[in-house]
Amino acid sequence: MRPSSAYSSQKAMNKLMIASSQIKNNIPMKKYLYLISTLVILVTSSISCKTEVEGPPPTAPAATPNTQLSSTATMDIYAKGTEGYSCFRIPAIVKTKQGTLLAFAEARKTNCADNGNIDLVVKRSTDEGATWGPLITIWDDGSNTCGNPVPVVDQSTGNIHLVMSWNVGSADIGAINNGTAVPRRAYATSSTNDGLTWATPSNISSTTMKPDWGWLSTGPGHGIQLTKGQHAGRLVIPGCFITVNAVAANRDESAFIMYSDDHGTTWKSGGIADPANYSPSETTVAELADGKLLMNSRCTGKNYRISSVSTDGGATWSVMRAEYPLIDPVNQGSLLAHTLNAEYTLFFSNAASTSRTNMAITTSKNNGENWAKRFIVNSGQVAYSDLVITSEKHIGIMYETGIVNPYELIRFETFALDSFK
Repeated sequence: MRPSSAYSSQKAMNKLMIASSQIKNNIPMKKYLYLISTLVILVTSSISCKTEVEGPPPTAPAATPNTQLSSTATMDIYAKGTEGYSCFRIPAIVKTKQGTLLAFAEARKTNCADNGNIDLVVKRSTDEGATWGPLITIWDDGSNTCGNPVPVVDQSTGNIHLVMSWNVGSADIGAINNGTAVPRRAYATSSTNDGLTWATPSNISSTTMKPDWGWLSTGPGHGIQLTKGQHAGRLVIPGCFITVNAVAANRDESAFIMYSDDHGTTWKSGGIADPANYSPSETTVAELADGKLLMNSRCTGKNYRISSVSTDGGATWSVMRAEYPLIDPVNQGSLLAHTLNAEYTLFFSNAASTSRTNMAITTSKNNGENWAKRFIVNSGQVAYSDLVITSEKHIGIMYETGIVNPYELIRFETFALDSFK
């Protein structure tokens, strides 16, 4: 979950005040007033451009064809108004080393708002998603918010690590961003018994966050373990942050990673992706065929995704670029890499529309340079999603959907990998 872009006007005005104080005492009053009026015009224009919602340029290549998928299995894992909770949101899913699927979610106690009394829960499936066990509470911190699950499986130990974000439940998102509420914090927990029980979450903020960060979103969605190069074995968690008042870093939002090189014992902050003219937020990451990392982010004010590449295990990132074929309603998405029929393939899921409708999986056979084919999962109301390989022959998607709005159910569907040829 993430804040709206309304705070961008406050950032712009803060810049105006700084500029004003720097020039006021150095020039005649008449010239000072003229310069300030010019700055106001420029700032207003900047705000207007930043919050504009646009579609892909007419010349942007489209991901085609839009093929309707036929699922091999469908199961609603979480439903609003059940199991003692008003609403379930923010899905994340992984397959453990023992073959168990773990489906994580935020369990929102009294309503479907992004703050308040929110617990972190999981359900397990030992039959590739055909059936699911009872709800397991990973973290209940009373009236506070425990959410944005990012699970990753350490293939060398079999342990499952879960990185999350936390905030005071009563804290308004705007208050967190402007520094009048306690900042968000990063926490981590783990399971050594295939997701049945979980360690008490520990605060990892001191090594993963900067002191002037207010808002933090871990993921949401799955993390990855690197398999190639000098950083093989590294656990990588994507995320984003907002600097308090958005002044110190001179940007609206920024995407970054957290990582662990000691099997989840300690976590550190990796590189920050240069947003250039964009405001990246909720982020997903995949390892490419050559060992590079591809970051794919939601972009505030734009109806398409943006991406960045790292050649050093996430220490540094390239300037973000527009992914025009990946149409998006300013929403979360999921990126997954898998070798399909001897071809290294990227799968990307999101609501492929300018509204939260039309859940789709789009594929790339060349490390994301082009997105050639789009496959439709559900053309109705949809929102957040996460992808997982369930077997040698199937891929699964866990996503939010409903009839009146997309926050009624969290559904799991599987599809034959051969469908994506």
